[in-house]
Amino acid sequence: MAQEPVKLDATARDRVGKGAARQARREGKIPAVIYGAKKPPVSINLDANTLWKQYLKGHFTSTVFEINVGPDMHRVIARDLQLDPVRDTPVHADFLRIADDGLVRIDVPVKFVNDQLSPGLKRGGVLNIVRHDVEVFCPYDRIPAYFEIDLEGTKIGQSIHISSVNLPQGVTPTITDRDFTIATIAGRIKDDGGDEGEGAAASAATDAKAPG
Repeated sequence: MAQEPVKLDATARDRVGKGAARQARREGKIPAVIYGAKKPPVSINLDANTLWKQYLKGHFTSTVFEINVGPDMHRVIARDLQLDPVRDTPVHADFLRIADDGLVRIDVPVKFVNDQLSPGLKRGGVLNIVRHDVEVFCPYDRIPAYFEIDLEGTKIGQSIHISSVNLPQGVTPTITDRDFTIATIAGRIKDDGGDEGEGAAASAATDAKAPG
């Protein structure tokens, strides 16, 4: 199901810099910038409480926002929310405009299910997660909450690659030159020093060192 964009109201910032940012925070605002899509950046202020509540809901960087700045509406996704290292409160936000083609580049978390139905894990194997997130291109209104990977039937030494993940229509990995590893079922160390999951572990290590 397509997610409904979250609407936020903002005011344009006439001044930028540390002084203007501190003044905004004293007034209960968070300075932010909207950039991308080959358009000039727009400096704005957002209500601090409203933005913080959105952050605490989770999935902040995969949520689509419609930010109204006067008569202009900007459809964006959050790229970063900087927090004060001492107070742990927001101090600045970055938003990326969604381009006219509607595609966004985003990390989608991976969720594993049916671990109790994995023969490899039942034998004492360990789920070695190589990628907790998968970076993809996808339409802004069809951002997956997560990719589900079924561990039923997986055995020691088995690798789980991106090709085994059921990707929704219009969603493609940013890495296209190889069938990269997401996780392996690694085995226990044998008495002779061998590893039941040695092949899978080596494959995962190679993938993890590869660019991207």
